[in-house]
Amino acid sequence: MIEIVKVVEVKSLADHAVFVRFSNGEEGEADFSWLCEATGEMVRPLADEAFFGRVFLSNGVLTWPNGFDVDSINLHREMAEQGRLRRTAA
Repeated sequence: MIEIVKVVEVKSLADHAVFVRFSNGEEGEADFSWLCEATGEMVRPLADEAFFGRVFLSNGVLTWPNGFDVDSINLHREMAEQGRLRRTAA
């Protein structure tokens, strides 16, 4: 079963990482360093640390000024598989 989650908080960190808090109460740091190696019109600007740091939320989705975004459900699933999520204190 797919858990429907949105990102409710995002904070840019060093080295192409972001802190994210999800609507289900889990949080963690997502590693986007792979963007530095990626090619393509949409991802190329994100290799620049200053541009990457301009991440914001749009309807619960990580988004950058050039329109690149990251699906929250897949991000949550990947972070869970990588052991990068923790439950926040109530």
